Amino acid sequence: MKALAAMPETDGHAEALIRIALDTAWFSHALKAVAALGPPSWCVGAGAVRNLVWDHLHGYDEPSRLADIDVAYFDPTDLSAEREAGWQHRLQAAEPRYPWEVTNQARVHVWYESYFGYAVEPLHSLDEAVATWPETATAVGLTLQPTGAPRVIAPFGLADLFGMVVRRNPARVSLEQYRRRIAEKRYAERWPQVTIVP
Repeated sequence: MKALAAMPETDGHAEALIRIALDTAWFSHALKAVAALGPPSWCVGAGAVRNLVWDHLHGYDEPSRLADIDVAYFDPTDLSAEREAGWQHRLQAAEPRYPWEVTNQARVHVWYESYFGYAVEPLHSLDEAVATWPETATAVGLTLQPTGAPRVIAPFGLADLFGMVVRRNPARVSLEQYRRRIAEKRYAERWPQVTIVP
């Protein structure tokens, strides 16, 4: 399936996301924990960013339950499951209070068919990987560059994230999978201001 066209970010949402991320203790600490270990070409993204922003926009004092903190990295030089597990183990040991989920996006094509039932092509970069994530609002990552400056990865822009719109990214997710995710994630129940695109 064809991915949605990327949208340029010109409305200040990137600056707002960075401000929210750095001002929110758990997310800021997560970023620094990953940066301290230094996996290649990495970001914290997906549901962690969605929860961060939607909790903020709903004015929640306590962060809503997060199944895991997705850490994506890109290393085509080592596609072993052991290497991927090693990064997760190191992160868990360094910061055990968080539910880490570490994935080498360069090896997704190795296991994707056995998990989802159809094969996918190898990816070529972290940014390309983020563009395949299930919804446009969660196809977002945040990283700290070697200088310590934050960088936002948002191939579809941030309008859906800040507009609290759940919209399917057809790059890899079928309509059936999308509907199943909506039911499982209970978006409208957890964040009443969310708009779900059927």
